[in-house]
Amino acid sequence: MHTLPYWRLSGYYFFYFAFIGAFSPYFGLYLQSLSFSAWDIGLLMSQMQLMRLFAPYVWGALADRLAQRIVVVRLAALLSLLGFLAFFNVRSFAAMLIAMALLAFFWSAALPLVETVTFDHLREDPARYSRIRLWGSIGFIVAVMGTGAVLDSLPLPSLLWVIVGTLIGILIYALAVPEAPSQHLAREHLPVATILRQTRVRALFAACFAMSAAHGALYVFYSIHLADHHYSTFLVGSLWSLGVLTEIVIFFFMGGLLSRFGLRAILLVSFAAAVVRFLMIGWGVAWLSVIVLAQLLHGLTFGAYHAAAIAAINRWFPGRSQARGQALYSSVSFGAGGLVGSLLSGWTWERWGAGPTYALSSTFALVGLLFVALWVHRADFDEVGEVGEKDPLRVAEGSHP
Repeated sequence: MHTLPYWRLSGYYFFYFAFIGAFSPYFGLYLQSLSFSAWDIGLLMSQMQLMRLFAPYVWGALADRLAQRIVVVRLAALLSLLGFLAFFNVRSFAAMLIAMALLAFFWSAALPLVETVTFDHLREDPARYSRIRLWGSIGFIVAVMGTGAVLDSLPLPSLLWVIVGTLIGILIYALAVPEAPSQHLAREHLPVATILRQTRVRALFAACFAMSAAHGALYVFYSIHLADHHYSTFLVGSLWSLGVLTEIVIFFFMGGLLSRFGLRAILLVSFAAAVVRFLMIGWGVAWLSVIVLAQLLHGLTFGAYHAAAIAAINRWFPGRSQARGQALYSSVSFGAGGLVGSLLSGWTWERWGAGPTYALSSTFALVGLLFVALWVHRADFDEVGEVGEKDPLRVAEGSHP
């Protein structure tokens, strides 16, 4: 009888997203302390998105060739840790860029493989995925809050040791997670090229690109923006955590929301919320109440949006094409969109400042809203709600907390 390695899988997710919680909100502050410009910081942080354009495919091909997914996951965890140690010694921009690219290339390899292994372990009980993935969100919140508290009392270089701790945790649990027999489904499927010729699919991918580009300034400069207005690092961490908490709540209720309102309505509301949210962040930073409300909207601008987009892709890319559909979604949105958003925000931040940069983010969200409103129709989502009703967190899996 197959025994689910629940705590080993949960522990991996905990530390994987704890790394994001320690790295994403605070590493930009560390780079700023080394006197890098806004453009430099945007370029350095964009490596995480750049490598997600192709690294998962490279590592996935290696895993297929070796027929040992966990071996590749363990190798990626070890190389990520070793690669990050370079940050203790590098200070020049060129060396920092190489170190960041290597870290991103190794680190971005693992999650798609671990997701596959997790569902193979779950076999006929995929609904339990939500109980495992939830530990990733908990890890993110613990890391954000804990790192913020640490940096309130210790100098910024202490951040490097915190991140090393999360990478060691990833490696330990990567060594502990066992391989699972692959579960292949021999279902009929449409060729991916045929699916991509559909207007609704191209429009959704364009909207997803725009939404991730809109979040570029958030992931790179949000902590810097708050720190520049005298928010403590603990409060910065609390605001990041608040956003993730709203995301968890949305995931929990997504099944009911899908059945009641439908995917198109949820997407439209999510994009509209993003338009408002980024204007609030850019121009309302002087008021804590405005920033808190903006963070509450994260449940819509990431949680609801991401869950609805994944549910649509699961429907539109049936059978064996489903994995490639999700890979394309990740590459187009988190990869290409995140890369453009990071680079562009670095350029605009340095020349125009925070307000216009977040106004540009709001414009990206508005473009995405128009793509959905004009070229994605309610009839395109017939029966998609069934995906969400089975397990709201199942359709919300992704790389960001």
